Amino acid sequence: MLTGSVLLLFPVVAFVASFVFWPGLLIKAYNWFWRRRLGMTVRFSHVGSFRFCYSTRGTPGGAPSLLLLHGFSANKDMWLPVVQFLPQQLHVVCLDLPGHDGTSRHQTDDFSIEGQVSRIHQFVHSVGLKHFHLIGTSMGGNLAGVYAARFPQDLCSVSLVCPAGLEPPEDTEFVKRLREMEVQKQQNQDLSAESIALIPTTVPQLQDMLDLCSPVFVLQMMKGLLQNRLPHNPFYRHLFECISTEGSRHSLQENLGHITVPVQVVWGQQDQVLHVSGASVIAAALPHSQVALLDDCGHSVALERPRKLASVICSFLSTQEVTNRDVEKKKSC
Repeated sequence: MLTGSVLLLFPVVAFVASFVFWPGLLIKAYNWFWRRRLGMTVRFSHVGSFRFCYSTRGTPGGAPSLLLLHGFSANKDMWLPVVQFLPQQLHVVCLDLPGHDGTSRHQTDDFSIEGQVSRIHQFVHSVGLKHFHLIGTSMGGNLAGVYAARFPQDLCSVSLVCPAGLEPPEDTEFVKRLREMEVQKQQNQDLSAESIALIPTTVPQLQDMLDLCSPVFVLQMMKGLLQNRLPHNPFYRHLFECISTEGSRHSLQENLGHITVPVQVVWGQQDQVLHVSGASVIAAALPHSQVALLDDCGHSVALERPRKLASVICSFLSTQEVTNRDVEKKKSC
């Protein structure tokens, strides 16, 4: 009887110990469980010595496949809240971008926007994706837009969620501070004590980042997130420098005129990282784009409004399907 009680208590003790001492491990276990619950399978694809890691559900069929690109310092699992609201029959692929989580991180790699887009193109061909719908958020939105400009033959359409890579008419306080740091760097001022809000090294700094980007997290979850992020901070800083160069900073804006596939723009009205006025920049350059501005939503749309994001994406895809059918009817007349 005592042995049975001990066995029953063991999972509880393990959970409490993980929550207290190894919260980072608990977060990874939670994501593993959630992937299994949603039917997402983690797979790998290789191009030479480079390894891509991605999670996927379903198989290519009548509807376009979805390829989802996460933001700066995130990973494929950030899309799980959205995936749970997508139709089961859709073929969904969530990619770890170069250097992130299970995808290779080579020191000699080009982590500029153009360099990452080239890697994504390699991945697309390595897994045989064709005529798919591309979705990207934040840095991933910048990548998705540039990909649409460079490789329109691969896509049927693209969704840009709070994308980076623009020069909006207004700036957030976050972007203003980055500009000040850039000026100080050009003046050879010592910025060693400065921290970039998106690369936290302490729990208070992580709280500041979450205040900018995400919903509320309990303290122990924040400790877990920090545990998982800290070993990768040197890479995140290098990546941030790569995407902040002149050649990458406004890549999306510079490529808007080359995008020919249908475009959807989704933006949180209360975005504190990238100002919502960026949506007007895309709308002006691409008058036929569909724009959805979400109330009570900040930068992390996939976490804050996952059901709504899934809904507007599916609505956009349905509209494109109807439009394509109408075009085909006119051609046959």
